[in-house]
Amino acid sequence: MTDQSVRVRFMPGREDKNKGTSGSRKATDKREAILAAALDEFVEKGFALARLDDMAARAGVGKGTIYLYFPSKQAILEELVRTSVGSPIAAIGEAALASDLPTEALLRMIFSRVRTEILGTRRREVARLVIAEAGRFPEIAAFYHREVIGQGLQMLRALARRGIERGEFDSDVLVRFPHLAVAPVVVALLWTSLFDGIEPLDVQGMLEAHVDLLTRGLKGKGP
Repeated sequence: MTDQSVRVRFMPGREDKNKGTSGSRKATDKREAILAAALDEFVEKGFALARLDDMAARAGVGKGTIYLYFPSKQAILEELVRTSVGSPIAAIGEAALASDLPTEALLRMIFSRVRTEILGTRRREVARLVIAEAGRFPEIAAFYHREVIGQGLQMLRALARRGIERGEFDSDVLVRFPHLAVAPVVVALLWTSLFDGIEPLDVQGMLEAHVDLLTRGLKGKGP
């Protein structure tokens, strides 16, 4: 699945829900245009240098229109995080926790969906942006941790506990350190951004190999 095959859509804000159908659609279209333009500006210039004037010009709206939807530049970035990464992670987690499949199969499903729905689309740019900017803007790091990382770790802990209760896993290492499961996603984000032109990474193959190694360790089996 490529960037061209997945159009990243942003969820409508609460302020649009009580409007008429036509008005709501127009408001949603403007909101999506602003978010898409903001993502372009953030990717090109970084959070600090991105300007609302340039976002408005890209979106084809007046600067004042942006303030009808977002009170600040940070609020725009937070909405990008929430809708582009947080919402997909939440949906993946809900599907996994609602399933009765073996935990190993669920881990494979999780990584497959993360690859196709985030790493394989422009949503990955939001995650890369946060990685690049979080050191200078701790409030952005805190928001991303709350909306994305925290719920992802909680999901993995819940699956690991269930795997132990079912007798599928012997080790509780994933309960204590769910970060181990997330690490290859961070590697994929950084590698494809920095080194893909030098040494392309088979992200799908790496994630499948990661699940193999992870589940062998959790089952107490050697390689």
